[in-house]
Amino acid sequence: MTTVKTLLEIPELRMRLRTGAGALGREVSRIYVTELPDPSRYVSAGEVVLSGLLWWRGPGDAGPFVAALARAGVAALAASGADTGGIPQDVVHACAQHRIPLLEVPPDLSFAVITERVVLELAAARGREPGGARKRLLSAATEDVSLPALLRQGAIELGAPCWVLSGTGRLVAGTAEPPGGDLVANFVPGQEVSVHDGCAVLPVGGSFAVPWLLAVGHPEPGALAGELAELVRLARARLDQVRRMSGRSAEPLLHAVAEGGPVAEAFAASGLPEDAEIHVLLARAPDDGAALAADVLAELVAEARPVVGAVGEDAYALVVEPGNWMGAAADALAQADRLISLSRFHLGSGGPASVDGLRGAAQEARHAVELAGRRGGRIELVAGEDIAVHQLLAAGAPDELRRTVRARVLGPLLAYDAAQGTDLVHTVRVYLECSSSPTVAARALHVHVNTLRYRIARASELLGVDLNDFVTQVDVYLALLVTV
Repeated sequence: MTTVKTLLEIPELRMRLRTGAGALGREVSRIYVTELPDPSRYVSAGEVVLSGLLWWRGPGDAGPFVAALARAGVAALAASGADTGGIPQDVVHACAQHRIPLLEVPPDLSFAVITERVVLELAAARGREPGGARKRLLSAATEDVSLPALLRQGAIELGAPCWVLSGTGRLVAGTAEPPGGDLVANFVPGQEVSVHDGCAVLPVGGSFAVPWLLAVGHPEPGALAGELAELVRLARARLDQVRRMSGRSAEPLLHAVAEGGPVAEAFAASGLPEDAEIHVLLARAPDDGAALAADVLAELVAEARPVVGAVGEDAYALVVEPGNWMGAAADALAQADRLISLSRFHLGSGGPASVDGLRGAAQEARHAVELAGRRGGRIELVAGEDIAVHQLLAAGAPDELRRTVRARVLGPLLAYDAAQGTDLVHTVRVYLECSSSPTVAARALHVHVNTLRYRIARASELLGVDLNDFVTQVDVYLALLVTV
């Protein structure tokens, strides 16, 4: 049996106990890497949770994180304070409070080495000292940490081609041409293995909003395929950690774009090409938070190598010319809808823009995502370029100004409708949207054209304006828009 004490006694890991000496006898079932501020839905009993503390921003952050580990019954937390100047004291205190053993990982020790050594220890404890195929797979996972190298070794050991597919349908990596048939669409969530067109499809676990799947070109690949899927999970965790660290280095740029600041200075340090035309994508997951929204956003535009990160409650991505991102994202989300773990997801875009125009592109994306949220669907996407200019102008006004403009321009008409039970406001809007054509508007309202003319004259009288004057029409129409 492998315990927390067993891991502390592995000399090459050099881990140091910070708190939890009374719980070192807890049995360890596996090792799990996460940087989510709230990992509660993904951790389970007996796991050693490995974390670089990228979720820690300041005092108070540790309590909810460690409490989630305690509720799940994890065996221990192994943490590296390389990015925080050592393990913060509130992390130590939270672990002591919840009786979670805290193991300090040396800052120079990679998570790949820890993962390999713990996996080997667990295998030995189960009486399955890795040999042959399993040992070669483990070596491939640690000697060359790239996913393609791992799949190549897996294909050799299994005697069949292997592919890793995103839940969005994207081919992440593979050892041959993609298989025929839609393996993602035919995968059955909850099954350990689904078989389609002669291929076995296995889930790749982990705390990811959009899951990955392992496909093997054989209907019965055996237990080794499960081992390969677990190693793919670990490889993805490493890739995700790199992405999150990259996102942290890009935080100044994302904050400057989202909230205002020296964009040009922050952009120069981002690594993005200076002469690029950039799309700003903004995602919101109202029920799940910005961290998971960023995970989904990163997966949707992974091939474009975006700068992705969370700013407040929103997730942003800066993407250099992603092409038809709207169509591609819509297709990807439709594909992943059965597998995605978000309750609601809204996505908007702005741009493309040069460095000087990134703030405006971010504002355009913000208006687009707000419009997506008002549509009411679980998954909604709106491209800023598809929003009419007058809608953007109306959406950009502060709420107080919108209410003031509405009352000043439309007040007499609104009061008349309320008192008389009429709907002249609607008549005026239809009239303006029909390019001020009495004939077209009358047809749309199913009234006689003379009736339409009378209503418009009455509305003009109440408002004290000429609704046939173009400038007046623009003012009234913008005031009408802020009511929607």
